[in-house]
Amino acid sequence: MGEFVRLDVADGVGTIVLDRPKMNAISIQVQEELRAAAAEAADRDDVRAVVLYGGERVFAAGNDVKEMADMSYPDMVKRSGPLQSAVTAVARIPKPVVAAVTGYALGGGCELALAADVRFAAENATFGQPEVLLGIIPGAGGTQRLTRLVGPSRAKDLIFTGRFVQADEALAIGLVDRLYPAESVYDEAVAWARQFSGAATHALRAAKECIDRGIETDLETGLEIERQQFAALFATEDRTAGMQSFLENGPGKARFEGR
Repeated sequence: MGEFVRLDVADGVGTIVLDRPKMNAISIQVQEELRAAAAEAADRDDVRAVVLYGGERVFAAGNDVKEMADMSYPDMVKRSGPLQSAVTAVARIPKPVVAAVTGYALGGGCELALAADVRFAAENATFGQPEVLLGIIPGAGGTQRLTRLVGPSRAKDLIFTGRFVQADEALAIGLVDRLYPAESVYDEAVAWARQFSGAATHALRAAKECIDRGIETDLETGLEIERQQFAALFATEDRTAGMQSFLENGPGKARFEGR
């Protein structure tokens, strides 16, 4: 467990919690602790799905500007790779990941939310990529993941202007998937994640791999990725159990062991 990032596990759900008062600014230390928490969540068999959470007040208000202000070009050449790969480590967790967003998710905080598979937001949440207002651009995946999520013209509008997006607009443009009252957004995210506690883990991993890799390439290559993953699942015990249960008891009643 890191100083500012921890992984809490209960009932098959791992919650990666950011806890760096006051605004969960993402410093170099937080980046490295996020990477470690993501690796642990990916590796642990008792974690079937993951929630990203910054607490009741704020998700994460951005990367630590005070820390970056004194960095030179050579400094950032060295740091930009680890900065980006820390968020990518979250995106590559081979399990369902949901961001539970309260308060601000700006800059690096928005990029972290974009690394989740789905985003649940409080009705008072605020999103944005305001880096251009600092004379820079998003550097932890914002130009790429936001574009893939909401389309190039909307991504350009948000990134060019640096404007903030309130929760209702975020829902309308597809930046978030569901809105909830602030007091229940975390519980709703956990409930969504908990449904996978008894799921076929290899099938979920394969599905995520196919979708994430497929959108990065052409249709023919994506179909080949799908074909290989589909065939590989026939080597798992869960596939055998799932099909046998379907034949004997109908759909939705299989018990999976993650093997």
